[in-house]
Amino acid sequence: MTVDLGALSTPFDRIGTGEAAAIARACYGLDGRLHRLDTEKDDTFRLDTPEGRFILKIANPGEGVGELDLQVSALRHLQARAPDLPVPRVLPDLAGDYLPVVAGNRRARLMTFLPGAVMDTVTPLPEERRQIGRLLARLRHALADFRHPEACRTLVWDVRHLPSLVPLLNYVPPRHKTALAEGILRFAELMPRIDALPRQILHNDFSRSNLLVARPGGVTGIIDFGDVVETAIAVDVSTALLNQLPRDAAARPVNDLFAEARDVLTGYQEIARLSREELSLIPHLVMGRIVTRALLSLWRAASFPDNAAYILRNTEQGWAQLDWFLARDPAAVSELLL
Repeated sequence: MTVDLGALSTPFDRIGTGEAAAIARACYGLDGRLHRLDTEKDDTFRLDTPEGRFILKIANPGEGVGELDLQVSALRHLQARAPDLPVPRVLPDLAGDYLPVVAGNRRARLMTFLPGAVMDTVTPLPEERRQIGRLLARLRHALADFRHPEACRTLVWDVRHLPSLVPLLNYVPPRHKTALAEGILRFAELMPRIDALPRQILHNDFSRSNLLVARPGGVTGIIDFGDVVETAIAVDVSTALLNQLPRDAAARPVNDLFAEARDVLTGYQEIARLSREELSLIPHLVMGRIVTRALLSLWRAASFPDNAAYILRNTEQGWAQLDWFLARDPAAVSELLL
């Protein structure tokens, strides 16, 4: 089996601020100052106008209208179902279109701007971590009855597809290849159990890059719905936990890798319960996400060297984390959150 890497493998010419300003004016009737934001695969700008701040996104040409409509529809569903959740509001253009065609064959989106600093720039406090868990659980509940034909698409960032990424080992330096191959093998042995887990449409990328925080005030925003997909609920939770693991595990070895991440799980289970089977598999899913991140990041950095610094920003910390998992018997890993 192989996975279509889609927009992750699609090169594109970046749109400059001048062209983006023209798009904002023509499509949305907005004039203002644009600031480019670092992103994985598209052009994203903060737009400052007299009417307020907005986020203008110009999609990668490899992103199909169906998957973009999935993101728009999810945000509109949340606006109706859970208007108090801190997610962006997606806005139509002057003609009422949420995905107008611009720059040839690309699609634009305009969203409200959420306040706060990206959580990646701070060290989360214990109560903020619990808040992350509560928000993730509330988001799960709010999306429980959401349906969309593109939600079942194959998304490489969904760790259920990790075994299909074996060919990407060819892009891994020899010093790391053995560890990643072992991680894939361990994960593949659990696939029958992972495939049987409860599923629904979920955010699937509750990382510190996609959460905003203010002090005082806590978490102020959930952004980037680009990885929305129908997947296992446990997969969604595992991604949130991964992003609270210690980033300096190589320099400061730890006995309990989940000491801080458990705060997220505590907050989550205040709102939504997880089964014993889900809890036993989540640590393995965390390891799977570490392996997936390394494989995709190393391959993409080789394919898009101009954006390598951004693509690899979270890769280095993963090697010590992966070693921590591989140093433990899989049965012991299953017990970590029970």
